[in-house]
Amino acid sequence: MTDLAKPVLRPVRPDFSSGPCAKRPGYSLHALEDAVLGRSHRSKPGKARLAEAINKTRAILGVPDDYRIGIVPASDTGAYEMAMWTMLGARGLDILGWESFGKGWITDAVKQLKLDDIRVMEADYGALPDLGEVAFTRDVAFTWNGTTSGVRVPNGDWIADDREGLTLCDATSAAFAMDLPWDKLDVTTYSWQKVLGGEGGHGMLILSPRAVARLESYTPSWPLPKIFRLTKAGALIEGIFKGETINTPSMLALEDYIDALDWADGLGGMKGLLGRVADNNKVLNDWVAATDWVANLCEEAANQSTTSVCLKIVDADVLAMDADAQAALAKRIAALLDEEGVAYDIGAYRDAPAGLRIWAGATVDAADLAALTPWLDWAFQTAKMEAQNA
Repeated sequence: MTDLAKPVLRPVRPDFSSGPCAKRPGYSLHALEDAVLGRSHRSKPGKARLAEAINKTRAILGVPDDYRIGIVPASDTGAYEMAMWTMLGARGLDILGWESFGKGWITDAVKQLKLDDIRVMEADYGALPDLGEVAFTRDVAFTWNGTTSGVRVPNGDWIADDREGLTLCDATSAAFAMDLPWDKLDVTTYSWQKVLGGEGGHGMLILSPRAVARLESYTPSWPLPKIFRLTKAGALIEGIFKGETINTPSMLALEDYIDALDWADGLGGMKGLLGRVADNNKVLNDWVAATDWVANLCEEAANQSTTSVCLKIVDADVLAMDADAQAALAKRIAALLDEEGVAYDIGAYRDAPAGLRIWAGATVDAADLAALTPWLDWAFQTAKMEAQNA
C-alpha cells in the first residue's frame, strides 16, 4: 500500500472537542493569577468575584434585568436536573428528545420523577420532532442545540408568546453561540466548558419571573436533595443568584470563566461571538458542499448546529460495508488525525451514528478549521484504503 501524501499546513490549535471545548485564542494560565484562592467563597472578595461572573454573564448574553442568574453545582446536568426536580409536576409536560442528552432528560422525567401527565416527543439523530405538535398549555422541556446529533431548533418562533406552562431549555452548547430569545425561555441552563471553553463542574441556571413564581407557589411531592433546594419557607433563596452558591465552587474555575467572559466582551459581546461562529461554519459548510464522501448528519440546513457539527460518511463504497465496518472506518479517521496531532476528540458521540463531530464554536479559529479540512480528506482516503486492503 502506498501512503497518501499528507497535507503540509497543520492547525495551530487542534482542539476540536465538543466538550470540554477549546480554550480562547491566546489563553494562558497567567490569566488566573487574580483568583481568590485560599479564601472562603463566602468571604467578601469571594462573593464579589462570584457576583462579577453573574453580572458579566448578564451583560454579554443580554439577560433581562428581572431574570435571576445563579451558579450551581454539577455542570449543565446539575442545573437542568435542579430545574426539573423543583418545577415539574405542577402541570402536564411535553418533553422533546432527539439526541443523547435530551433523551436523558426524558429518562429523568419518565423513570425517575415518574410524572403522571407526560407526552414524549422524540426524533432520530439528524432530525427534530414536530415542533408544531407542542402544547404550550403544558410545561415544555427541550434542548436548544443537540450536541451529540448536530441538530438545533432553528429559532424560538415555535414557542407561544401566550404560553401557560414553563419552557425549560438546556442551552449548554448554544449559549454564547446562538441567539436565545429570552422572552420565550423560562428556565435556561448551560455549563462553563462549552462555548467559552471554560472548565467543567459548574452550571448556570437562568430563571424568568414566571419560573420564580412556580418555585414559590409549588412544592413537588418528591424529596429534594440539598443542592436542588432553591426556596426556603416558600420564598426564593435570593442569595444563590447574587453569588452565594449552594455548595463550594472552584474559585480557580471561576476565574477561568471570568477570563473567558472578558475575552468575549473584548470581541464586542454576542456580535463578536456570533461572527466567529459564522466564520467557522462557512469554512466547514463550504468544504462539505465541495466534498463527495461526507455530509451533514442533519439534512435541514436551518436545523444544523453551528457549534457541534456532526458529519456522516456518504461515500458509496463505505455505505456498501456493514455497520460495524462503517463504524470502524469512522473511528480510524478520528484516530489517524489524533495520531498526527491535527485534530483531537472528533469521533462521533458513543450513542450517535458513526461519523465525525467537529466543534466550531467561538473559541475555535476559522484558520485552524481551514487547515483541518485537507487532513480530513487525507484521513478518509487513508482509512478507506486500509479497509479495502485488509
